[in-house]
Amino acid sequence: MPRAEHPAPGVAEHYDRHLGPVYSWMVGDFAAACQSTAEYFDAIDLRPFSTRVAVDLGCAHGLQAIPLARRGYAVTAIDTCRHLLDTLSTHADGLPIKAVHDDLRNFAGHVEGPVDAIVCMGDTLTHLATMDEVVALLVAVSARLAPGGTFCASFRDYSAALVGPSRFIPVRSDDERICTCFLEFDSQTVHVYDMLYDRKPGGWTMSVSSYDKLRLSPGWVIDAAGACGLELRHEAKSRGMLHFAFEHRAA
Repeated sequence: MPRAEHPAPGVAEHYDRHLGPVYSWMVGDFAAACQSTAEYFDAIDLRPFSTRVAVDLGCAHGLQAIPLARRGYAVTAIDTCRHLLDTLSTHADGLPIKAVHDDLRNFAGHVEGPVDAIVCMGDTLTHLATMDEVVALLVAVSARLAPGGTFCASFRDYSAALVGPSRFIPVRSDDERICTCFLEFDSQTVHVYDMLYDRKPGGWTMSVSSYDKLRLSPGWVIDAAGACGLELRHEAKSRGMLHFAFEHRAA
């Protein structure tokens, strides 16, 4: 089996070169995924109330931006992967979504004044390089949210290291492609290997790329957010993903 293996890139390069082109396939039914997000927003009663502006950090191809726009927000959607932003623009179909090609840490430079909601979902928070960067992002989120505004974050709990075969995670497969993930745990990070197998005319090919995620614990995130004026008001777990909704307390 022909194999292409790349040295560990940063998150942006990993998505540009490896995951971005197959991300829509990995997610599967886009409409169903958007509906699931919309139901979560219903559960936390997320509605425009003041500026009617929302920001989607690490927006990918629109799983949060589309439901936000349909709820009446003008959405600024930020991602480093051009391929995913192009797909988002196709899905937007006239909805009030501004796609921005930039690092999510620079989001404040792309919005004016306070916003009603900021979301950072789909394990994106763990893509930051250090815990200090997470704190800096929470500070920036708090500074940009209107009083009473909502910050939604979702991520996987990597605080307990997986061992043995449990580190192999099947993502999706069909007759033409297989995606499997392998996790390797370090003290502060988990090294993620994404393995793609594609059927070609001459047989199957395999490509591998990897990057690091932070091992964030739920308690640490809740405490760090609270120190930034973001008070937890809802938490849930779905398909291994932890979901937290925080409210910005007025100073």
